[in-house]
Amino acid sequence: MQTHLPSENLERSLVQACKKQDRKGQHATFNRYSGKMMAVCRRYLGNGPDAEDALMEGFMKVFSKVETFNEAGSFEGWIRRIVVNECLMKIRKQGDVFTKNIEEAWDVGEPADALMHLRTAEIEAIIAELPPGYRMIFNLYAIEGYSHEEIATLVGISSGTSKSQLSRARTMIQQKIKVIES
Repeated sequence: MQTHLPSENLERSLVQACKKQDRKGQHATFNRYSGKMMAVCRRYLGNGPDAEDALMEGFMKVFSKVETFNEAGSFEGWIRRIVVNECLMKIRKQGDVFTKNIEEAWDVGEPADALMHLRTAEIEAIIAELPPGYRMIFNLYAIEGYSHEEIATLVGISSGTSKSQLSRARTMIQQKIKVIES
């Protein structure tokens, strides 16, 4: 599999190879996208074996369902959706991940300026410390770009619950930033 092709041509070549069930093409696809997709899995599931399982199950689904990829959008984006769905399925199997009782009246400052001073690793660590339900909704909304209605459908909650979980996640992030800055 040639890897010096321009990105768009390489992606098209990988898709075609995967559709032909070419093992070298599948291997090249995994090598190209697995690092980014593992980062997605870790954002949802942490650094443990669940993240690794979701990654592998996601790629198995990518290779078995590649015929359904219509090539209208990005192959990477299509893979990301599959991997996110695998993560969500693992989270659902863990039971109710939504924290119901949490103190809501926290005094929060201006997080925008604070975020400018944090490194990516610090931000990722803060997000990783969120309760699972908050982390899932924050990732889906703020990082993956899903709307609250889409999140509600994906996760099986109301859009109001999604909004509430996002608000609480943001509040917790702001509190953690304040601690880091003090």
